[in-house]
Amino acid sequence: MSKRIVIIGGGDAGTYTLEAIMKRKEDVAITLLKKDRYGSVSICGLPFALQGIYPLKDIELQEPEFFQSRGIDYRTLTEVTEINLEANSVTIQTGEELEYDYLVIATGSRPFIPSIPGVELEGVYTVKDMEDGERIEVAMNDPGVKNAVVIGAGTIALQVAVAFSKNNIKTTVTKPRPLILRSMLDPDIASKVQKKLEELEIRFILGKETVAIKGDGDVKSVLIGDTEVPADIVVACAGMRPNVDLAKEAGIEIGESGGIATDPFLHVKKGRGYIDNVYAAGDCVEVIDAITHRPRLSMLASTCVTQAKVISDNIFGDNSSFDPVLSPTVANIAGLQVGSVGITSETAKRYGMKVITGKKEKPTKPRYYPGRKSMLMKLLFDAYSERLVGAQIISEDQVADRIDELSIAIRSGMRARELRMMEKSFDPSVALHRDVMADAAEDALNV
Repeated sequence: MSKRIVIIGGGDAGTYTLEAIMKRKEDVAITLLKKDRYGSVSICGLPFALQGIYPLKDIELQEPEFFQSRGIDYRTLTEVTEINLEANSVTIQTGEELEYDYLVIATGSRPFIPSIPGVELEGVYTVKDMEDGERIEVAMNDPGVKNAVVIGAGTIALQVAVAFSKNNIKTTVTKPRPLILRSMLDPDIASKVQKKLEELEIRFILGKETVAIKGDGDVKSVLIGDTEVPADIVVACAGMRPNVDLAKEAGIEIGESGGIATDPFLHVKKGRGYIDNVYAAGDCVEVIDAITHRPRLSMLASTCVTQAKVISDNIFGDNSSFDPVLSPTVANIAGLQVGSVGITSETAKRYGMKVITGKKEKPTKPRYYPGRKSMLMKLLFDAYSERLVGAQIISEDQVADRIDELSIAIRSGMRARELRMMEKSFDPSVALHRDVMADAAEDALNV
C-alpha cells in the first residue's frame, strides 16, 4: 500500500519537500494543499520583476498542471482549517477530511503589518505572494502615482524601493529603528548601502515611528514622526512572522522565537513527545543558530532546501538530521551585492559574546585590469579562540561565492591566523594575488 503524504503549504518549503519526495520514485500518494491559485512561485524574484528585469509571470516556476500531470493531488485555492493529530487527518474549508500516513506542515510566514491608523486604505500593500506583486505592478504603472513610501528596511523592502525609483516614483523608506539591514549587517557596512540608494534619490527617514497613513478611501500621505510625506502607494514591508496558527490550534508546541519547535529530524512536538509522522519545514519552523546555539528563525529558501531533504530522507527511513544554521544571505540592491553569514556585532553583544573585527576594502582585480570593482569585507572572530563567527561583504562584483566560502570556513572552525595565511588562486582577470579576506583577517589580528 502506498504511503499517503499530505503537505500543507506550497511555498518554498512545501515545494522543495514535494520535489524531494518525487525524486525518490517510491510508491506514494502525495497531496499538496495551498491557499493561492498559483503553482511554484519564487517570491524572492518579485522585486526584480517590479524593477522590469523580467515579466512578473516568469516567477511562477511551475504551474499547478505540472505537478498534477505527474500524479500529484495538487490543490490550489484550498485552505486547511484543522489538523487532527489523533486521527491522522486534516480538514479543508469544504469540510472534506484527508487522512495521512505522513504530514508536512509548511505554512510559511505572513507579513507583519504594523498597527497604524489607515493601514486598511486603498493603495497600501504587502509583499507576500504573486497576487501582491500583481497589485503593486498595476499601481506603480498608474501615471497618477508619483510618490511612494516603503515601511521597512530589509532586503525586500529596499529592492521594492529601487523598483519604484526606477519607475520615476519619488520614494521614501522609513522604519522606527535608525538602521537599515539590521539583521544582516553592522551599521558601518549598512551605511554604504544607504549611501548608494540615496544617490538614486531614495529618501530615508529612520528612527521615527510611522504615526498614521492618511487618505479618504485612497492613501494620500504618511505621517512619520512629525513629518507628513506625500504617498500614492504604501508598501508595508516590516518583516515576516511565522504562520503557526494552524499548528498551535492542533496543540503543536511553538518555540521561543515564534516558530514551530522540532527535533533534529524535524518532527513536531506535542506535550512531552515528538510525533514520528508529522514534520515541519520552512519559515514557520524554529531552528538553532550554529554560533549562538540559541533558537531563531531562518526564513531562507536555502534553509528550506536542506529541510526538505531531511524530511524526505526520514519518511523513507534514511535517518537524516537538520544541523544548526549559519543562514548565509545575499542580496542585490541597486547593483550593489550584499552578503552576510554568521552573527553580527549586535547579535554578539546580545548574547554576551566578545568579538574582534577586521575590515578591509580593496579592488577585486589589479589596478591595471579594466572594469575592476571594489569589495568591502568585514570579518568577526571570537575574541578568545580567534575562530571566525561572522562575515559581511558589499561589492558590485560577485559576493555569493565569497559568502559560501566563508560559510565553509566557519563550519570548519577556521581561525584568523589561518585565514590570513590561506592560499588563494590568482589571475589578473578575476582576482588579486593579495586577497581582501586575508587583509581583513590580518586587520583583526592587529586589533
